[in-house]
Amino acid sequence: MVYYEIHDTIEQAIIREKQIKDLNRDDKLKLVVIMNPDFGDLYNQILDAPLRVYQNDE
Repeated sequence: MVYYEIHDTIEQAIIREKQIKDLNRDDKLKLVVIMNPDFGDLYNQILDAPLRVYQNDE
């Protein structure tokens, strides 16, 4: 994995996922280069990130 984003809610994550899916290839590549210019594998970084628990306030 070379790119990821963390969001506070699942709703925000879904909205952002749809936005990214609508981007063209060059714009997606720009997102990766900004966050990860060396295209390193970010899997272990994700594992080390604090877990965000989704709470349904209903």
